[in-house]
Amino acid sequence: MKILPNPQGFGACIEDVDLSGPLSDAEQTEIEYALCRHGVISFSAQDLSAPQLKAFSTRFGKLEVNVAGNYQEAGLPEVMILSNIVEDGKPIGLADAGQDWHTDMSYSKVIAYCNILYGIEIPHRDGEPLGCTEFSNMHAAYEDLPESLKTRLEGMTVLHDFSKFWEMMRSEKGSQRPPLTEAQRAAKPPVSHPIFLTHPITGKKVLYANPGYSVRINELPEAESARVLALLFEHQLKPKYRYRHRWAVGDVLMWDNMGTIHNAVADYRPDERRLIKRCQVMANRFFDEAAA
Repeated sequence: MKILPNPQGFGACIEDVDLSGPLSDAEQTEIEYALCRHGVISFSAQDLSAPQLKAFSTRFGKLEVNVAGNYQEAGLPEVMILSNIVEDGKPIGLADAGQDWHTDMSYSKVIAYCNILYGIEIPHRDGEPLGCTEFSNMHAAYEDLPESLKTRLEGMTVLHDFSKFWEMMRSEKGSQRPPLTEAQRAAKPPVSHPIFLTHPITGKKVLYANPGYSVRINELPEAESARVLALLFEHQLKPKYRYRHRWAVGDVLMWDNMGTIHNAVADYRPDERRLIKRCQVMANRFFDEAAA
């Protein structure tokens, strides 16, 4: 296995590994440390079936079945389909997944560890890939906060709400998302997490707040909470923290949900086909569910 860090120091490409077959424990450990060191890693020219994608993802923890309950691989509910393709008048996947800055599963009692996506069809225009995925480094964002703000916010918590992002996506032009049912809302009630989360592998603190799901800082008055969150959201998206992955067919893209936030760039038309399959690895290995 060859690990090639990006020149900017955030993100890396891993070569000379075939993810369709079994990994040794040493290979898995190397991948995991590369993930947490670089935040985002990619593997090019992979050829995976849905069961193989699930098998690789399962190596890293328990897989989530998305609460929306739609667009899942037949017989494999842990594998979600992200696509703008319509067949027989019906969409085959979720067309608007992740199209704004967020951290997956921050709205859950036990949060997500990593995401693993496999690119099957990637749109291009004028020779350039479309639908890139952007990331921002929350280790670096925390480190650069003023010491006075770190001290002031230390020990505080942020409320995260699944419905915030869902309703924001529903309000976008052309969205096919239905309203959340009462059962779906009950399955994912708002939850709180530390605003500065200690990463369970790096041991360092990260800024664990994001524009997609974070609604308020619990320990501050509402108006002050809104001002501080707006400041943090602006800070965490500074260009120096960011990396953009340019997709190619056969890419497997894996990122650390605790140490990054991300955004799916929606710069392709409905007729420019995009098909990606996704597994979501939860952080049960690191956080006790009863005490989360």
